[in-house]
Amino acid sequence: MAERDEPEVIGRRVQQLRAERGLTQRQLAEPAYTPAYVSTLEAGRVRPSDDALRHLAGRLGVGFDELATGRPARLATDLRLRLTEAQRTLAVGEAEAAAEQYAALLAEAREHRLVEAEAVALLGLGECGLDTGELTEARRYFERAEQVLADAPLPARAPALRGRAVSHYLAGELRYAVYLLESTLDALNRGGLHDPDALLLLYASVIGPYMDMGAHARAAQAAEYALALAPQAGDPALVARMHRSVARTLLAEGRIAEADASLAKAAELYRQLQIRTELANCHWMRGYVHAQNGDLERAEAELREARTMLTAQRAALYTSQVAVELADVLHRRGKSAEAAALLHEVLSDLSPERGALHSAAAHRLLGIIAEDARDTETAEEHYVRALSLLERAGAAGDLADLCRLLGDLLRRTGRVEAALDAYRTGLGHRTAPGTTTLGPAPAQPPL
Repeated sequence: MAERDEPEVIGRRVQQLRAERGLTQRQLAEPAYTPAYVSTLEAGRVRPSDDALRHLAGRLGVGFDELATGRPARLATDLRLRLTEAQRTLAVGEAEAAAEQYAALLAEAREHRLVEAEAVALLGLGECGLDTGELTEARRYFERAEQVLADAPLPARAPALRGRAVSHYLAGELRYAVYLLESTLDALNRGGLHDPDALLLLYASVIGPYMDMGAHARAAQAAEYALALAPQAGDPALVARMHRSVARTLLAEGRIAEADASLAKAAELYRQLQIRTELANCHWMRGYVHAQNGDLERAEAELREARTMLTAQRAALYTSQVAVELADVLHRRGKSAEAAALLHEVLSDLSPERGALHSAAAHRLLGIIAEDARDTETAEEHYVRALSLLERAGAAGDLADLCRLLGDLLRRTGRVEAALDAYRTGLGHRTAPGTTTLGPAPAQPPL
């Protein structure tokens, strides 16, 4: 039950409602209470019991919660309905419109101290920030959601933790992102909190950071777990729409509790729609594995599927990241012109603070394509840009490889000393393949 207002506030509310209805204290009190009790209550000198509030609410013609908290009747249910509308807006890819809806709902939820609604609105604003690439702002919203949910069980906090980790990942802070995701997964699995949706969300989210850190075995295992958990989430779009429609009907009939239950199901299903975006990571991972094994045709098919899924969700930043992987496969299949066009398109959507690693990968690949075309000046320019981005992100494995490419280019053009400097820089960044420096992998889920 929601926290009540102080006795003085409740007393003033009772007095105001009684006056509006033209009732005397005796008429309000009888038959269960005395006029003196009502007078004392209106003066704020007594904390009314639940039974007393129910009696007074019935006499005044208002709901118990409205009398105890001042919230208008049906406010919580109406707010939940509007939150599911915002979730639907975000799920169909209209992030900016959804952000406006969530911001208005957040203000209203805070005004009326509706903690659950406040957390949902903050999570929604964070997701909007991820989709639009406003990573610092998104991270702040997720942090605030964690604070609001501080007393909730870990599965309820998982979306906020995942959102914070993804915002760090997209900003190039790989190790911290993996730490957040792995520690949450470990706590869920070791603590017996086997929530399929929370686990799916976290396993799907950790794939990208693993891949970028060179931890391919862990990425493949996370993808395996995510795909095994996915059927338990299903395809929620049509079911969510049904629950929203049913809730509207129930609200019109005054069946608020049933409407609340229906809206809760709709809200959960719309949250799962975000998982569809995450599941594109699994196709991305499969494409990567096929590419590593030399099966470029299957790799291209998987990466195109991932890009199609993300484009349908209008997840622009994620779409750009997968496009870089796809361009690499296209180049290896001899489609260098198509690959270069795709990479230039991607670079217009990325920046050092918004997709730094994939921006670096795009410049690296454009450098390779330029070298193949014997345009050494353009190739060097792309390599240097990529080097700067990777140094900021601390992507050691990629840095070592890029320094080798740059060193080879400089040596071929006769700049031996500069080539040696590049090689030395690369050696300083070498790490063992597949390591994350984060210790053992998290405990496994009970699949």
